[in-house]
Amino acid sequence: MDQDDFILMPIKALQRRILGNTDVGTIYISLQSGANSQQIQTEVTELMRQRRRIRAGEEDDFELDDMAQIASTVASTTGTLTAFLGAIAAISLLVGGIGIMNIMLVSVTERTREIGIRLAIGALGREVLLQFLIEAIILSLFGGIIGIVLGLGLAAFVAPVLGVPFVFNLNIVVIAFLFSGIVGVVFGFFPARRAALMDPIDALRYE
Repeated sequence: MDQDDFILMPIKALQRRILGNTDVGTIYISLQSGANSQQIQTEVTELMRQRRRIRAGEEDDFELDDMAQIASTVASTTGTLTAFLGAIAAISLLVGGIGIMNIMLVSVTERTREIGIRLAIGALGREVLLQFLIEAIILSLFGGIIGIVLGLGLAAFVAPVLGVPFVFNLNIVVIAFLFSGIVGVVFGFFPARRAALMDPIDALRYE
């Protein structure tokens, strides 16, 4: 709730000039640091029952909420949503990584003769490995840049609609960019290794 929407005024003036009654809808109680909230809840409940003349065995006609419990519930819900979104992100990364690996495998197959020529004239296997690994990383980073731009653009568009502030966090952007490069390394290694282990003679005969 926006704190700027609150008006603070004496309760007697509010009851007399605006409400026209002596009802109190909500009471906030602040606790000192280290206080036992459970004990205070019990004492407040007993006091409210006395003041409202509730007999033994009758149900309370008021509610007592502990903000610590509410905060714990919100934190638990937020954690569940975070785990859910993390699972979606992991699946997306896996699908994207498999796509990169397939693209690189097709590229290696189409360039088999080129790889054979390079190996035949003295190129080392690690050099071929590094070449295709760099290509996979560049491809992944390019996709990461597109994703970051789309994500920031969508967030900037949706934030005003939802009434929440748009916050640009450079650290998160850098982490996302680096993570996209890691995906390229992980899923691009197998195609690059396949290219590096090719036999030059078999590669030159490939049509």
